[in-house]
Amino acid sequence: MKQPAIEPLLVQHMPQRIVDVNGYAIRYLDIPSAGSDKLAVLLHGIGASADRWLPIIPALSRYYRIIAPDIIGFGYSDKPTVEYTMDFFLDFLESFLRALKISRPHFVASSFGGHLATEFAITRPRMVDKMVLASPAGMMRTSTPTLDAYIMSALYPTYENAEKAFSNMAHDSVAVTPEIVMDFVNRMRLPNAKYAFMSTLLGMRYAPKLQGRLAKITAPTLLVWGDSDKMIPLQYAKEYREIPDSELTVIKNCGHTPYVEKPMTFNKLLLKFFVGNTD
Repeated sequence: MKQPAIEPLLVQHMPQRIVDVNGYAIRYLDIPSAGSDKLAVLLHGIGASADRWLPIIPALSRYYRIIAPDIIGFGYSDKPTVEYTMDFFLDFLESFLRALKISRPHFVASSFGGHLATEFAITRPRMVDKMVLASPAGMMRTSTPTLDAYIMSALYPTYENAEKAFSNMAHDSVAVTPEIVMDFVNRMRLPNAKYAFMSTLLGMRYAPKLQGRLAKITAPTLLVWGDSDKMIPLQYAKEYREIPDSELTVIKNCGHTPYVEKPMTFNKLLLKFFVGNTD
């Protein structure tokens, strides 16, 4: 298949900024809200970037100022040669929030980002208000064929490999656009991107088990899962229900990324959870 001639996906219409966090340059989106001074921090999954949240940002920014970082090691943030352990990411997230003078935001987090937000809520409960976790990682101890394909596409970032991986993740491959595929391919070809990806996988694998610790979370939590999620299957949702003040919503005909595949449904759910009924 001929590779489309598509440039890296740049968010020219979104305010992009760089902040120094522990000596590393971190790229993030900062979208102000005309109607509120409340703030939501969006944490992407492994191998992704802040741009994955673009489908939900316009509606969400009516109610919240949005901060969406390229988590260290990913996107267009620095990718140092370090061990990407969970403690490393926790320290990064705390330092990032302090650098931007953010306290007790709402979190919206996906997959690996969901694992990170969960650990953050366990270890730093006073720094979290509410959470929406979309198919959070952290419970699986074995891989799935869809995750294997995604890892392969990260190590060998061709258009064909990435398109196959993203199509496997989605319920309907129509959600997988050439822009999404090439954005991933271009980012995974950046220096140290593959190393950061694989080191993060190891860091997740050897992170402290969540079972038995989720009861420490005090933040009200909404779990959102696609019923067709083949990356982190729905069966793992029940283990997250150990969070005391939690509820689960399953979106029909949806895969691993409901904020991309079903953005209107996802936004409606999280806004109802965060702010109550909205027009």
